Amino acid sequence: MNTSSFTVGWGTLALINAGLAQGKNRSGMNWFLLSLLMGPVATFLIVVLDKKFDD
Repeated sequence: MNTSSFTVGWGTLALINAGLAQGKNRSGMNWFLLSLLMGPVATFLIVVLDKKFDD
């Protein structure tokens, strides 16, 4: 696997995570940036965290 396809996949995962985060009322930008650093670990965290409710 070459570096460019790895980079595209990692970036795509970060975009998907941002969408998942927004669906749970969380900051899409923050989770996008976190996903660039943590990748699949961030995906796992988004999935297991409960939806954030506004107080």
